[in-house]
This record gives sequence, structure tokens and C-alpha cells, in this order.
Amino acid sequence: MLRRLRILIVALSVSLSWAPAALAQDRGPSDSSEYLIKAGFIFNFAKFVEWPQATFAQSDSPIVIGILGTDPFGTIIDQIVQDKKIGGRGFVVKRLKWGADPKDLKECKILFVGASEKTHIDELVQILRGLPILTVGETPGFAERGGVIRLVLGDNRVRFEVNVDAAHQAGLTISSRLLTLATIIQQPTVDTRKPG
Repeated sequence: MLRRLRILIVALSVSLSWAPAALAQDRGPSDSSEYLIKAGFIFNFAKFVEWPQATFAQSDSPIVIGILGTDPFGTIIDQIVQDKKIGGRGFVVKRLKWGADPKDLKECKILFVGASEKTHIDELVQILRGLPILTVGETPGFAERGGVIRLVLGDNRVRFEVNVDAAHQAGLTISSRLLTLATIIQQPTVDTRKPG
């Protein structure tokens, strides 16, 4: 299984110039190979994350993917998850704006935080603290500031960082198979000792 996961991650990361013909049709200006790959990563993260038992109202409740802020995916992510199921759960994609009802954020099981929301990351982490939501972003420092996964683009490959402490605080269990492929990020600790 680990070998299959590595092959999948490598296949997703090999090149940003790859795009299936079905998704290449009807591509908008915000659609790109980079976001096709990132959408594939988000879908695959759902396979390797376990949410607490009481997270879903019913056994077939969908996995809600929220896109907060400016949407870089266009229709790509909708097409990636269309008709897909993980553990009997389908997917619903919602677009959200900062300042909307916090209830909308809290319905998400995966929340992609767009780069347009970089000034709100600290506040967002506080709002979502302790909730079983897999936060995914791409802004530098996202994982260090308390986001769970940061997608990183470098050398024409998409890689990812994981803040294991943030995942634990959210009650999420990330498969060790996924963690072996990630860069593990530690949140900076605040030194509360008095100066001597």
C-alpha cells in the first residue's frame, strides 16, 4: 500500500504540464496544471485522514470541501471529486468568503484556504481550534501558523508539509503512510519563562 501511495504522489507531482484531456476541455483562466495536481492531492488526502467517529451525522454524510477566499481551482476540483466516494461518502464542494457565517466554515471537513486569506490565517486557526477540519493552504508559513497541511510548489513539483500537532488538536488521524511522504512541520513554541 505504501508503494502504491508513493507511486500516486509521484504521478501527481511529476510535472505541472500534465492535464487529462477531459479536464483540459472547458478550462477557465484560473484552471492550470498546478491546481489540477493540487486538487488531486486534496482528494487523496481524504483517503488517508481519519475523522473522529461523531464528525459525520450519518454513515453516508458527504465530505464537504470548502474553498475559502479566491478560488484558484475553477471547476477542476468539482470534476476531480465528481461521483467519487471514500468509505461510502461522496463529496460536496462549497465556495466560501471571509466574514461569512462561521457555521459554513464548521460544516467543512476539508477547508482549502486560498492565498487571498493570508491575513486571516491566525484568526481562522483560532475559530477552527479543536474542530475536526483538515485545513489545507499554500501560503508560506501556513503549517507553522497552525494549518494542518501546506501544499508547496518547487522545482515544478507539488509537495506537502504536515503540522502533526495541528492535526492532533483537530482530532484528525493522518495515516503514517501519508506522513512518510510529507515534511513534518513543528509550530513554534512560545517561551513563557520569565527572563532571568
